[in-house]
Amino acid sequence: MTKEKLHNFYLNSKVVSGTVGSRKNISLSVPVNFTFQHEKMKRENELSICVYWQGSSWSNEGCQVISSDENQTLCSCNHLSSFAILMASTKLKVDPVLTMITYVGLSLSLLCLFLAALTFLLCRPIQNISTSLHLQLSICLFLAHLLFLTAIDRTEPKVLCSIIAGVLHYLYLASFTWMLLEGLQLFLTVKNLKVANYISAGKFKRRFIYPFGYGIPAVIVAVSAGLGHTSYGTETHCWLSFHGRFIWSFMGPVFVIILINFSFYLTTLCILKNQLSSLNNELPRMHNTRMLAFKAIAQLFILGCSWGLGFFLVEGVLTPIRSVVAYSFTIINVLQGVYIYLVYCLLNHKSFEPALK
Repeated sequence: MTKEKLHNFYLNSKVVSGTVGSRKNISLSVPVNFTFQHEKMKRENELSICVYWQGSSWSNEGCQVISSDENQTLCSCNHLSSFAILMASTKLKVDPVLTMITYVGLSLSLLCLFLAALTFLLCRPIQNISTSLHLQLSICLFLAHLLFLTAIDRTEPKVLCSIIAGVLHYLYLASFTWMLLEGLQLFLTVKNLKVANYISAGKFKRRFIYPFGYGIPAVIVAVSAGLGHTSYGTETHCWLSFHGRFIWSFMGPVFVIILINFSFYLTTLCILKNQLSSLNNELPRMHNTRMLAFKAIAQLFILGCSWGLGFFLVEGVLTPIRSVVAYSFTIINVLQGVYIYLVYCLLNHKSFEPALK
C-alpha cells in the first residue's frame, strides 16, 4: 500500500473474475495484467488501487498498479481471483495553524511591501539602480501575495481559476527574475564599483532590465499555457497541476535562478572578504563594504535558500520531515516583505551606500 494516508474509498470499475477450472485465487508463475476502465473520471487528488476479493473484504496483496490516468488503470497480479479498482482520496487535511501563519504572515508582508514600494518611490536620497530593482521585486511580490491571499481557493468557475493560476505563475516567476537581476547587480557592484555607475544609465535600464525582468516570465508562461493550458488550476487550488511534469514549468526556472544567484553570492562574498582585508585604514569604505556583505548574505537566505525548501514539497517525503519543511518554507516566505522592508528601507541610509551612486 501507499505511505500516504488514504480515505473515502469507493469502487470505480466493474468486477472482473479470472479462474482456471473451479479453483479460486490460483497463484501464477507469471503475473497477469488487467486494464480497467473507470466508471468515474479519476480526480487529481485520488489514487487508483488494484484489489481483489478475499473472503469478506478487498485486498491489494499480490497486485500492483502499472499505470493509471483519468480514464483507466492497468493492474498486474500474481494470482487469479475477482478483481476491481478502488479509488481513495489523498487530499491532505488542512493544518489550521499553518493556515493562520500563512494569512497573518501574508497580511503583514503585504503591508511591509507596500511601505517598501512607497519608500523606493518617494525617498530620493536612496534612489539608484538598486532601489529600482527592489521596487520591481516589491511590486511583483505584493501583487502575487495579494492574489494568493484572495483567490487561491476560488476554483469555480474553472476558466477563472485557470486565469488566476496563470497570473500567479507569471508574478512569482517575475519575482524570481528580479531576484536574479538583483544578484547580478550586486555582483557587478562589488566586483567593480565603476560598473555600478554604468548600470545606472537610463539606456541600460530601458533596453535590458525591464524587458528581461518582465519579458522572460511572459515567454515561459506563454509557452507553458500553449503546451498545457489544462494544467492551470486544480480542484482544490488555483495553481499549477502536480500531475505529470507540468509543475517544472515553474520549478525548473526557479531552480536555475537559485543556482545562478547562489554562484553570484558566493563569488560576491569571496570578493568582499579580500576587500575587507585590504581596507584596514579606510574605515568609511570598509563600513560600506561590510554593509554590502550583510546584504549579500541576507539575499542568499531570504531570496534564494528559503525558496529551495519548496523542492522538498514537490515530491512525497516522510510526514514528520514534510511538516517541518512546510512550516519553515511558509514562515520564511510569507515574511519576505518584512525582510525586504527591514534590510532595504530601515537599514538603508544614504551614508551607507555612497559607493552605489
